Amino acid sequence: MNIIRLNFARPAAVESGDTAERPAAAPRADEDAAMDAYSRVVTGVVERVGPALVGIRRLRSKNGEGPQGAEGGGSGIVITPDGYVLTNHHVVMGAPAVEVLLADGTVAKAEMVGSDPDTDLALLRVHRHQLSSVELGDSAALRQGQLVVAIGNPFGLQASVTAGVVSALARTLRASNGRLIEDIIQTDAALNPGNSGGALLDSAGRVIGVNTAIIAGAQGTGFAVPVNTAKRVIPELLRYGRIERGYLGIAGQTVHFPRAAADRMGLKTASAVQIIQAVPGGPAAAAGIIQGDVIISINDRPVPSVDDIYKLLDRQAIGQELKVKLLRRGEMMALTPRVAEQPARK
Repeated sequence: MNIIRLNFARPAAVESGDTAERPAAAPRADEDAAMDAYSRVVTGVVERVGPALVGIRRLRSKNGEGPQGAEGGGSGIVITPDGYVLTNHHVVMGAPAVEVLLADGTVAKAEMVGSDPDTDLALLRVHRHQLSSVELGDSAALRQGQLVVAIGNPFGLQASVTAGVVSALARTLRASNGRLIEDIIQTDAALNPGNSGGALLDSAGRVIGVNTAIIAGAQGTGFAVPVNTAKRVIPELLRYGRIERGYLGIAGQTVHFPRAAADRMGLKTASAVQIIQAVPGGPAAAAGIIQGDVIISINDRPVPSVDDIYKLLDRQAIGQELKVKLLRRGEMMALTPRVAEQPARK
């Protein structure tokens, strides 16, 4: 680990003749009160959610003879009192066995319920009951600059807390299998190795993201999978253990139009999905969809976010022809890609 030493400027000395220009006591009192309020928010979140955070250890095998000891891990979030734990796919990927360190210090074996590398999410089950669990929030309601709190196990340091803000929304990030994850949350709350799978929380203690990645060497640049993506994935993992999706071969990001522009174009919503990648040979590219196109609706249903497209691409959509209305260089177009089955993952 590289340690960067910072030199902080010392406050300037105050000459005896400058005393009349010292700030009044009231502003300092206001600053203290504001800091106290901030501290109360963060400590309140930790008190509510801390007991639901767990550490996750990957157990390595030795000569194919079963699990033999820890080889790394991350964090997880208990989402139900009967022991379902949400974490990242890359935290548990390929592990022959996984164990969970609970907030009370006990260790429990965990079974894999399901995993989705496309969103870097996984669901585990610990056979315990009456566990502390979290409330899942609404990541669609997030605003840039909003206060967030991150809880995880960086470098194995159990239940470490950092705080910051939502730095940006609608980012994209490559998953471990090379696919782009859309609508990623960027935060400046400090994240480090081991935070993966931990909780990103709003000021009310609701989970609004699953911490998933950092940029190596950068400071204050972390990323989280939005909780609305997790809420869409969890039922599928519970039922099937994996996500079987229809496939168009696109990656996109949510874009917003000024209200006046949306009205002028006759749009029902002020947001849509801009294509940032059309996979060569994929159904979308074969139908003529290209990078930069903005998808307005599919089958006459508005698609104001990437999640709305994913909802349409469920297992029932495979084989169907879609009517896609899109905006290209200021002109409306209609194309008809046919939904394919998700290609086999490498």
